[in-house]
Order: sequence, then C-alpha cells, then structure tokens
Amino acid sequence: MSLTDDIGHVLAPPHPAGRPFVLAGLIVVMIGLVLGAWLSWLGLLFTLLCLFFFRDPDRVAPGRAGALLAPADGRVVSVTPAVPPAELGLGTIPRWRVSIFLSLINVHVNRVPADGIITRIAYRHGSFVNASLDKASDANERNAVALRLADGSEIAFVQIAGLIARRIVCDLREGDTVHAGQRFGIIRFGSRADLYLPERVRPLVAVGQTMIGGETVIAELPP
Repeated sequence: MSLTDDIGHVLAPPHPAGRPFVLAGLIVVMIGLVLGAWLSWLGLLFTLLCLFFFRDPDRVAPGRAGALLAPADGRVVSVTPAVPPAELGLGTIPRWRVSIFLSLINVHVNRVPADGIITRIAYRHGSFVNASLDKASDANERNAVALRLADGSEIAFVQIAGLIARRIVCDLREGDTVHAGQRFGIIRFGSRADLYLPERVRPLVAVGQTMIGGETVIAELPP
C-alpha cells in the first residue's frame, strides 16, 4: 500500500452511523466559540476521533470464484471448530470458525463474505466481556446472519459486541441478495466478528494474521 493509499484510508468519509457523533462534536466546537476556547478544542478533538473511528474506506473484493472474504478488519484471534449460533438453525455439527478481533484503531465497517441470499438474521442480548476472548462468541451480545451460497451451502457471520461496544448496526434484511465485499453494518467501539465456514471447508488463515474486511480471502469453496 502506497503513502497515498494510507492517507486516503485515514481520511475516508465516515460511515452514516458516525455522522451524529461528528455533528455533536462540531456543535460543541461552535458552543466553545462563545463559552471558551477550551471547549472548542475539546469538541474538535472529539470530532477528529469520531472521524477516525467511523472512517469507511472503499474496498475492492478479489473477484475469485468461491472465495469467502473476511467480514471485518482486525486480527485473527481464534481458528477452531465450533457449532454456529443456535438461533440461526444451521444444525449442531461443528464447522470451522474464524474469529477476528477489532481494536479501537481498526475500521469497524462490516462486509459480506460472499455472494448469496440472506436466509436468517437473529439478534441476541448478552454480556460485554472482552471481545478478544473465545467466550465472547457465546456470552456477548451479538447479531448473527445466515447466508445461502450459490451451491446451496450456508455460512454464518456474526457481529459481536465487545467490552466497550454497546451498539451493533446491521442493514441487512432476510431475503436480501448480497454480494461479496458489500457493506452491511458497523459495531461501535471495539468488537469481534466470527465467520462460520461451510461444512468440510477449511480456513486458509491462522491466528495472528491481519484481516482486511471485504478483501482478505479466509477460505475457498471446492470447485
């Protein structure tokens, strides 16, 4: 990635979910012009932090047939067999799960892993333990999505709240036709994203790798 790409990544416009926060910061800046410079500086700092956190850079999906992409930016913290969330009705047979931890400095916009049709969306309330821990997949508040692929197999991707996160945004609806790399939501302030692969499909990534949402290939379907 070039220096120009790095700058463009940081200066990307904010996701719509972040615009109210940016507006609030600008209002504080304006109030500070009347009440005191210190308030303006505080408002400016808050605005800049929100612009950084909610940045939403463009991504280019690789376009490889059968590729399953990372649903989020971040670091892989777990690659292990696991049963998909029960609320999705995908059975009780363990399948490979890749878990990605999003820190405060990562882009938090989530992306669809593959082309397909959304068959089920289920929100479940829960705890807010550290999202880097394995127990966060089961214990924390989450929004789970089932996606049927063109070959009839199904995958699941899950937005999971973290220690600080308190708001999960998902723009998908059951029955939607979606495309690999498409934006579908955001989790505010530190979180986790899980991807459950189809049965008998193995991941191509390992713990510690850095993911780029909508671009990094996590697994490939058999031809």
